[in-house]
Amino acid sequence: MQLPPPLRTAVDALLEQTPVSALKQAARTLSDRYRAEVRDGRLHMSEELAVKAYLATRLPATYTAVRASLEALAEARPDWSPRTLLDVGAGPGTVLWAAADAWPELAEATLVEASEPARRAGQHLAAQLSLPSHWKDGDATRDLAGLAPADLVTCAYVLDELEPAALSALVDRLWALAADTLLFVEPGTPAGWRRILACRARLIEAGAHVMAPCPHAAPCPLVEPDWCHFSRRVARSRLHRLAKDADVPWEDEKFAYLAVSRHPVPQSAMRVLAPPRAGSGKVELKLCRPDGSAGTRLFTKRDGEVFKQAKRAGWGDPLSQ
Repeated sequence: MQLPPPLRTAVDALLEQTPVSALKQAARTLSDRYRAEVRDGRLHMSEELAVKAYLATRLPATYTAVRASLEALAEARPDWSPRTLLDVGAGPGTVLWAAADAWPELAEATLVEASEPARRAGQHLAAQLSLPSHWKDGDATRDLAGLAPADLVTCAYVLDELEPAALSALVDRLWALAADTLLFVEPGTPAGWRRILACRARLIEAGAHVMAPCPHAAPCPLVEPDWCHFSRRVARSRLHRLAKDADVPWEDEKFAYLAVSRHPVPQSAMRVLAPPRAGSGKVELKLCRPDGSAGTRLFTKRDGEVFKQAKRAGWGDPLSQ
């Protein structure tokens, strides 16, 4: 997946005067903070150079994960599209661009972000969209009072910056603000999955209906060291490769996500939980099933149309029974 051309052009223009050497150092620092899930009271993007490093190296991957999550949400409810968006912990507007791409009819967006350099970059980038966006200075755990509910509320790659004790209150507040649908996206690590599970349990208890990726509302059937996550391939620009000292023109972004709604969604499809293992005339898929179980299933040509679907299915795709 690639960034939308207007976003790619705007990012390149923002980074044009920044030395590659400075981007490399800032990218390493940013990557270390993300990987270690550092919680020292500072935002990952507290400085302008950190925001530029994010734009160069993390924006494409984060955009891809969010866009894939929105795609799954849209597949679960093909007859629904949001008119309003509220994104909490918006960074430079990654979710805004993904949502505008998924639903061109999106009419208005509110974005809450505590980092002034990130907001400034986000406002500059959002000027390329023909979509009214309102940027607000605010911490996800303290400054959500007075916000109007939105059709779609999102919180992407934010929970790893919070103290665990703050998670429940944030989930409750975001659910109260979701007029229809709430989406969380987290890194595809065991820790990210555990945060998603905590959100899932809290929201089901509050009456939310799970849309994706789970085809059920039963307890997650996976047991550690296994965990639920997905992966999408990300195209790297020339500057992206330079900032990361990378030779390969792509990278794989692993992510976990949860989409819930205030409205029941028919759950008839299984979810592919790992890369398919294909052979001559057969394919083996690891599946999460609507009955709350998970396991592998071998499909062969004898399965007819279901086999054809299984052959086309990729990691993270729904599969009809």
